[in-house]
Amino acid sequence: MKFMQRSFPGLSMAGVLALGVLAGSLLLPGAAAAEDWRLAHKMPPDSPEGLVFQKFADLAEEYSGGEMTIKVYPNEQLGKTDAVMEQLKIGTVQMYAEGSTYMKKWVDDIGWISAAFLFDDYDHWNRFVNSEMAKGWFKQVREEAGVGVLGDPTAIIRGPYRVMVANKDIQSFDDMKGVQLRMHPSKLAIDTWTHLGAEVKTLAWTDTYQAIDKKIVDAVNSPIALVESMRFYEVAPHIIRHDEYYQSVAFMMNQKAFDKLPEKLQAALLKAHADAGAYSQELMGKSADESIERMKTNGVSFMEIDRKPFIESMASFYKQMEEQGELPKGFLAAVAATRAP
Repeated sequence: MKFMQRSFPGLSMAGVLALGVLAGSLLLPGAAAAEDWRLAHKMPPDSPEGLVFQKFADLAEEYSGGEMTIKVYPNEQLGKTDAVMEQLKIGTVQMYAEGSTYMKKWVDDIGWISAAFLFDDYDHWNRFVNSEMAKGWFKQVREEAGVGVLGDPTAIIRGPYRVMVANKDIQSFDDMKGVQLRMHPSKLAIDTWTHLGAEVKTLAWTDTYQAIDKKIVDAVNSPIALVESMRFYEVAPHIIRHDEYYQSVAFMMNQKAFDKLPEKLQAALLKAHADAGAYSQELMGKSADESIERMKTNGVSFMEIDRKPFIESMASFYKQMEEQGELPKGFLAAVAATRAP
């Protein structure tokens, strides 16, 4: 501070700044500036996902030998999704941990990664997301928006699975008929569950508890990880695992920022991401099991429904969409091709 306050007759401001840089280099001989990235996400820092994101940041610093530091900003501190996606595009935020389907902002077809009851199981879905078709969608986003995905987009699991939380006992596909189901404002989701026999009502997520309590709706679909924190089980004590669709958290990143990193730091990020993925598999499953056990002590029932009738019913739905030209070209063929390893 004293250096900046001194007077240097005849020396321009640029010269003063140059002297400052020189002084810094003399004080720290051989010092290299660390790469500092910002990672934004929506979750509380102590939530299972929040812990995974911090684990990634810690591993990145460790694997880079301290040359890479990632500051984690939880709880939407840097803004809502749309704002952060724009910051990601221009590079003021280097990384955003969220579902890859948000990238449909730039390439609409990416939304089909979350098609309901289309994939036989998690492994089938995983193979599709890593197929040439899906990779082509991600490539389009890189080229059009400059936003890439770090590593395997399915590595960090979310949920870790989806359930229906209902105020009535639902044991089978036939029991779905006439269920008053809360839904977010998505035409595809509304059409899907209407096709499956539910009576869909569009409501805000935060209004769902009260809507179930007042018998406006009977049920809501949710990741299992959010059922307890949203207290849905208090008004809807029946939890039905249906794996409506599979979810993961993509580490979306500013592609230019990644490309300019030395290979050593790129490798450190990729390794940190892969290891954080393994950690998420362990942590999410454990957290879900513990949450279910706590809810069971409050009289909650939990069961896994037979998904086969849902998949068979939706097959005709998707076939009709394909005939009407409402699906990406070759989509169902790509889904079929990834059915077996």
